[in-house]
Amino acid sequence: MKIAIASGKGGTGKTTLSVALALSADEPVQYLDCDVEAPNGALFLKPERCAQEYVNVMVPVVNAELCNGCGKCARVCQFGAIIANRAARSATVFPEMCHACGGCALACRMNAITEQARCVGVVEQGKSGRIEFIQGRLNIGETMAPTVIRAVKDKIDPQKLAIIDSPPGTSCPMIMTTKDADFVLLVTEPTPFGLHDLTLAVDTVRQLKRPFAVVINRSDSGDARVEDYCRQQNIDVLLRIPESRRAAQHYSRGDSVLAAFPGLSAQLRSLLNDIRQRIQRAAA
Repeated sequence: MKIAIASGKGGTGKTTLSVALALSADEPVQYLDCDVEAPNGALFLKPERCAQEYVNVMVPVVNAELCNGCGKCARVCQFGAIIANRAARSATVFPEMCHACGGCALACRMNAITEQARCVGVVEQGKSGRIEFIQGRLNIGETMAPTVIRAVKDKIDPQKLAIIDSPPGTSCPMIMTTKDADFVLLVTEPTPFGLHDLTLAVDTVRQLKRPFAVVINRSDSGDARVEDYCRQQNIDVLLRIPESRRAAQHYSRGDSVLAAFPGLSAQLRSLLNDIRQRIQRAAA
């Protein structure tokens, strides 16, 4: 079972919920941090014996002796990663803009383009007690977050419960993370910003045709507009986590929210069972 924890904005509590779910599960579990631009699950799970695996993309290299500057490679590239100069009979590659599609090499009639590997990030894998910990980390300055996210998701064991901590927002990284999840939990907060970005996230997962429900964090700190929206849209709210100074204090020390709310663990196990039943009913 693959459960993605997502939201329309940052700071709603995705990592808080993801870590707590992984700690509460009474079955073999993987925690996958796909927020590769700012992974922080390790601050709470404190994994040991983390092994690193580099994530590479294949980028074009132009052989100046063969290139005639015809520009066919530049016309094929949809990302502006190659500029051709017919007068100088050359082409210039901007590796950071390349999406590694390989189209330029196929288009080159002079066979002047080959490809070489370029590292864009790493996948780190270790253990946190009984939890298998996996996270991606995008290199600073890189834009290819989906490539690293894909490498993280390649580590999913179909025999285990996978808790996937998604990037914030509704752009490509979030879509790459959630597009094949068995279930998506959208974490929000009862504020105008929380409601606005929740509507964007709901529209996204509906486009992806993923089953989903909502968790409201800091549920007693705002107003009722998020609850009203979910009621109007027939969206189930499966869990409400109240505002707590004690939870914030534990969080600031790198402790799980379970340290502040020990009784939450039983609620989270019940939540996992509820999600499993929903998936089974949908598949029947």
